[in-house]
Formats: sequence, structure tokens, C-alpha cells
Amino acid sequence: MVLVDSPRFLASTISWTLKAGCVVHLVHEFVYEFTETRGESMLPTLQPKHDYVHALKKYRLGKGLKIGDCIVATKPSDPDQRVCKRITGMPGDIILIDPSSSSELTNSPSSCVYHDGFNKYIKVPEGHVWVTGDNLCHSLDSRSYSVLPMALIKGKIVAANSMDKGLRNSDGSFWFWNFRWITNTFVSE
Repeated sequence: MVLVDSPRFLASTISWTLKAGCVVHLVHEFVYEFTETRGESMLPTLQPKHDYVHALKKYRLGKGLKIGDCIVATKPSDPDQRVCKRITGMPGDIILIDPSSSSELTNSPSSCVYHDGFNKYIKVPEGHVWVTGDNLCHSLDSRSYSVLPMALIKGKIVAANSMDKGLRNSDGSFWFWNFRWITNTFVSE
């Protein structure tokens, strides 16, 4: 009896393990993602390291997103990497590409003339968005790789946890690993 039950138990265990793995995969692909961020491009919204973001996948492929939302997307210049950026231009918007490239504070006068960032505009085509990091000085974004196809958007960032600060918020109150909501900061005039 023990020999007969042993293969059944093993088969049942393997079957349930595969089913659980499929459910986890489907949730990660189509519902929710919890992933670590690295880099300074989204300061002060996200820390350079030890920040984990909560991304809802119902916004994947750009569905229901609007200007000012933070997203997780596949990096267009390197499909093996993900980026966290803020949408700063929607399809049809006319964007000033990079006004900072014409600043004499950060560039030489001859460099400013060459870049002429105040006179370079782009109209965001349908099916694409313009994305930038909140920390423009340290961000590789649409100013580098141009418009981002909405097909590369994996989800909308709705919250983040700072795992390096313990269980208390900056004000000393207890909260789950410094959980904070990530909100849309776009202000329409």
C-alpha cells in the first residue's frame, strides 16, 4: 500500500506545484508586480536602491494611463532591462525635447548653440508616450531613446516600499516597511 501511495503522492505534489507556478506566473504577468528599482533617475519619488514598487498590470500596454503617471516599462534600447519613469507626454502632445541642453549653466556656449534644445520639438505619435525621470540630470529617458511605444509598458506604479529603513516611517510611526503611495503629480492649469 505504501508503494502505491508514494507515486500518487509524488504525482499530486508535482501537479499542485505546477498549478501554483502557473497561477503565480499569470498574476505576475497580468495582474500585479512587486519589483526592486535601482538608479537615481526617479529621485525623490523613488530611492536609488532598496526601493520596491507595486505595479498594477491592468495599465499594461498603456491602457488607462494619463500624463503624470509613473510606469514600469521595458527599456527600448535594452529589452532585458526595465525602467521606472513618469509619463510627461501623451499621443498627440508636442514636446520640447530637452531645454536643459541649451543651458549655459551646464553647457559651454558653443555646446548650447549646437544643441539648441529650446527649438527642438517632437509630436508624440499615436501608440507612444514621452517619459522622463523625476531627476532629469541623472535620467536616461525619452530625451535619449525618443518616444516609448505603449506596447512596452508593463504596468503603473501605485506604491513603493523602502526596505532599508526598517519597519518605521520617517516620522517614527509604524508602517509596513515604509509603505507609501505613488501619486500622479501633474497639475493642469
